[in-house]
Amino acid sequence: MSQNFKFVQNSKCEYFPCHKVKDNESFNCLFCYCPLYMLKDKCGGNFVYSSGIKDCSKCIIPHSPGGYEYIMKKMEDVIRIGSERD
Repeated sequence: MSQNFKFVQNSKCEYFPCHKVKDNESFNCLFCYCPLYMLKDKCGGNFVYSSGIKDCSKCIIPHSPGGYEYIMKKMEDVIRIGSERD
């Protein structure tokens, strides 16, 4: 079975690549906006808080090989939190 759904690259994007990486060829744009942002400090990525705002500019997990699998595993937490009633 094909695994093409796990990788997409938009090298024509004016921001490509949006993070510094060693290999542009393997840069994955699928999760351009990380769905794990809302997990705050539980996302597992390389981030800092700057003036109270989460800054993920040094995190390349969503754009790296294996990033798809990592994010899909963490999506269980996103779904659980998003389904909680106030």
